Amino acid sequence: MHVPTMAEMVANGEQPEVLFWVGCAGSFDQRAQKITKAFITILNKVGTKYAILGKEEMCTGDPARRSGNEFMFQMMAYQNIQILNGYGIKKIVTACPHCFNTLKNEYPELGGTYEVIHHATFIQQLIDDGKIIMTEDGAFKGKKITYHDSCYLGRANNIYEAPRKVLEALDVALVEMKRCKSNGLCCGAGGAQMFKEEEKGDTRINLDRANEALETGASVIAAACPFCNTMMTDGVKNSNKEDEVQVLDIAELVAASI
Repeated sequence: MHVPTMAEMVANGEQPEVLFWVGCAGSFDQRAQKITKAFITILNKVGTKYAILGKEEMCTGDPARRSGNEFMFQMMAYQNIQILNGYGIKKIVTACPHCFNTLKNEYPELGGTYEVIHHATFIQQLIDDGKIIMTEDGAFKGKKITYHDSCYLGRANNIYEAPRKVLEALDVALVEMKRCKSNGLCCGAGGAQMFKEEEKGDTRINLDRANEALETGASVIAAACPFCNTMMTDGVKNSNKEDEVQVLDIAELVAASI
């Protein structure tokens, strides 16, 4: 896939409509790379003029700040802000709620103010504008799907409807878990927990959450966060259900249906 970088665009005297912030998971994690490719497939299909920072993109600093290393966070943030402001970036879209939350809510106080959109909202806007047309016999039509709310998308930023509207557009049978929306349960990866062993306890949060999803009888668990995707996938594997239940990002569901 050829993905244009900001450096290439600026060299050609062009400016993108939107900067796609890939994030560490979307860049380096093999599973999350598939989500990145799916989202780029959608951007290419609808003809959105976009670019990525490529090698100029650093981690937003979210895991550093969440785990208590404020100095590291500010160093990373200032470096990113310098690059973003240097390119005159106004609008950013990202498929990671952690990047989304940090760029949207925590960068402004350090001098980085942008319009930041999560890919669930962005895809919903494309559907509403008639730019994404689903195929008549979509791959997931009528399938039982449950949606897991990411903490940084839901409770932190109050985005509950956009991902569900995207699923409705796929003509699926959406079944909610008993704990959903503002009452949803964390997948267990937030607050930098993704990168450390859990403390003493008698069960892992991701196993609890995956079991709640499996109880719905859904054949697909939809997520909108690479961290949630990893944790839910591990939970499904722990129940030996990986052959029956898929964990997919909403971008993958849409890319397979257009």
